[in-house]
Amino acid sequence: MIVKKSLTIFLTAAFLLAFAYPLAAGAEEPEISADAAVLMDSATGEVYFAKNPHQRRYPASLTKIMTAIIALENGRLNEVVTVGQKAASVSVGSIIDLRVGDKLTLENLLKAALICSANDSTVAIAEHIGGNHDNFVELMNAKALSLGATNTRFQNTNGYTLPNHYTTAYDLALITRYALKNKDFNRFIATKEDTIYWKGKERELDVRNTNRLLRESYPGIDGVKTGSTPRAGNCLIASATRDGRRLIAVVLHCRNRFTDAAKILEYGFKEIKTVQLCKQGEQLTVIPVNEGIVSEIPLVAKNSLKVDVIKEKIPLISKRLIIEDYVQAPVNKGQKLGEVVYYLDNKEICRSILVSGQDVKRKAWLKRMLEKLLR
Repeated sequence: MIVKKSLTIFLTAAFLLAFAYPLAAGAEEPEISADAAVLMDSATGEVYFAKNPHQRRYPASLTKIMTAIIALENGRLNEVVTVGQKAASVSVGSIIDLRVGDKLTLENLLKAALICSANDSTVAIAEHIGGNHDNFVELMNAKALSLGATNTRFQNTNGYTLPNHYTTAYDLALITRYALKNKDFNRFIATKEDTIYWKGKERELDVRNTNRLLRESYPGIDGVKTGSTPRAGNCLIASATRDGRRLIAVVLHCRNRFTDAAKILEYGFKEIKTVQLCKQGEQLTVIPVNEGIVSEIPLVAKNSLKVDVIKEKIPLISKRLIIEDYVQAPVNKGQKLGEVVYYLDNKEICRSILVSGQDVKRKAWLKRMLEKLLR
């Protein structure tokens, strides 16, 4: 009977040397003023830094990221929006002074919402896309749930403080990560200055991005959005890309949101390392062969595996080999014979199939019989 066994191996210092990263003292996590924060990898969703990530907070104008998602997925940028009474009556916070009957394209309203954080523009967007404001908000909530943002609830499109309008730093990172897959969203959030145009009127408005990191050309900066209310405090989601790695920093209720975001972005870019866990075809162990012309065969990784991890956490990586006690000959090269699973802090991060590294023929019948007689 073939019985499976599981072999757990914790990576030793000798194994770690193969990564070619010195085991110097790790950098301390940055101290920030934000009450809640998250640093997330845009490509993988991996979280590299967190402070109260699941604590419910007021999002202020960071809400407009979800407003933009719904608009971009349910409308066309060249659609003409006619402003109604509800949008024209918005007068608190940043606005572009919309008036009843104004006509603007959806693109101009989105630019106003994402570049200068205009509160009235989001209501005009909602009424156009959703038929009415409340229908649009329900679309926002449904989308948040589908993205895994389960600690998020919206009551409006612009971020005005209401008791049941809340989210978390982690949920905002998830929502932003999704939004960054949209090329038009990326274009708007990376724009430093632009002009909003009304249709049929000789009216235009120059707008300036509220994200100071973008205006001051922080290295690699490419978004995303500011937010501020008395209850939410000063908030920011910032994204930056360096050497092909894009990071998302969420900081909520800060004394200095731009400094906080820059600190955790720098921490990520300096401390995240790519670790080669195994290479395709690399021998990871051997397995006995029953009735084979050789007594054992090498098990090799079917795929190469790499992982991005904060440097000081490299020693916490472990691996587990899931293999059988033995395999019956004949065996074909490339035949699946097990798996290797890698963990970080006991949480699975990736795995690869283990396959036979060679063909193994079965011994001739006469030789098998002789061996049984001589036992």
